[in-house]
Amino acid sequence: MSVAIIIPARYASSRYPGKPLVSLKGADGTARTLIERSWRAAKEVQGVDRIVVATDDMRIADASEAFGAEVVMTSEACRNGTERCAEAHDTLGGDFEIIVNLQGDAPLTPPWFLEDLISGLQDAPDADIATPVLRCDGATLNSFLEDRKAGRVGGTTAVFDADRQALYFSKEVVPFISQNYADDSETPVYHHVGVYAYRADALAAYASWPEGPLELLEGLEQLRFLEQGRSILCVEVAARGRQFWELNNPEDVPRIEAMMLRMQMR
Repeated sequence: MSVAIIIPARYASSRYPGKPLVSLKGADGTARTLIERSWRAAKEVQGVDRIVVATDDMRIADASEAFGAEVVMTSEACRNGTERCAEAHDTLGGDFEIIVNLQGDAPLTPPWFLEDLISGLQDAPDADIATPVLRCDGATLNSFLEDRKAGRVGGTTAVFDADRQALYFSKEVVPFISQNYADDSETPVYHHVGVYAYRADALAAYASWPEGPLELLEGLEQLRFLEQGRSILCVEVAARGRQFWELNNPEDVPRIEAMMLRMQMR
């Protein structure tokens, strides 16, 4: 099946304006922008036919073209990354069977997360969308809880049924946890990795639906699919020793840089 990775990026983030152009230092001291690191992560994925950055901002477009990325310009009317992917896919001709939304704030996404995600959707003909989930260890869960206590929105968590169909996603930690976990212990909480693989018809339909109340309350675009009765397959991925974190707040920059140093990521 034909596969495109689209990296949506906007400058006017409400939580962190200019986030795609924030610089992150790798283990060797080399500084690269967040959008370049996300693009480099996409380039490592096998079985992909095309990779593009989708943006409405010329600063991001110019920076992306400077490091070699293909850029698709989209309108400022896009309310989230999924709508931007839908518009970009249409601009590309709408011919890809699977479209992967690699959000431009996930530079630590390992290639096998996306490869497992694409395979999962290919093997599940009844699923409209697939998204990866990663079981939290105690250290990650404790970081989520610390962020919430400090009033910061950190990672997103997911709950799903026995068939791995998503039940809900939240910026709160779900399910409720009443006990403490050691940093190296396994927990029952799943970190939602903000990557999506859509079938073309589901992605095209998304932009025509109104924003739902849960989507607006949580600020999570994928809830629009659930509110429209569409199925989202949760594909469990393995960390394989890699650390994963998304850049949501300025406080995440040193956290991600420390992770890259520990993993010797340049």
